[in-house]
Amino acid sequence: MRKWVWAILIIAALSTGFTAGYFVNPVGIPFTYGYVEGQRIKFIHPEVSDAKVADLLTDMLNSPVIVVPSLAQAPEGIVANVFVFTNGVRRGEGPFKFQADVFDRPPGTDGYSPLRALNLVSWKDERKSREMRSAAEVKAAEAAGEITITRPGVVVNIPFLTWPGGRR
Repeated sequence: MRKWVWAILIIAALSTGFTAGYFVNPVGIPFTYGYVEGQRIKFIHPEVSDAKVADLLTDMLNSPVIVVPSLAQAPEGIVANVFVFTNGVRRGEGPFKFQADVFDRPPGTDGYSPLRALNLVSWKDERKSREMRSAAEVKAAEAAGEITITRPGVVVNIPFLTWPGGRR
């Protein structure tokens, strides 16, 4: 009799964990963290226009990121920005193992789009690097000559899971 009780408890515990996991991430795509307007968010990136970037993200997430070359042909007016750091604050959350990505135009703002133009951010003097949490901070650092931003023409589909004042 005791064996059945334990078996039922174990099955219940496992199914509860699975159910809770489903509600945390129903699509099963691993999420990562970033920043928008100074707040920490969660997002996924299931597709990208470039094979090398897809490989980098696949390795980072241990989950396949699909290559969709036509994303790079999205009109400029429907593409928002993601700022990805290639050096600077080493926190390991970004694809290059530096600080988490920074986004502009979250859901609920003019110009929101899950399609994001990849902007590679490099500190000119890494010793002066600091964590940035908003697109405004990134643009101010660029204007001050502290960083360079390059746009390699890559577009990534990055739906937000959470954002300031909202979630899916």
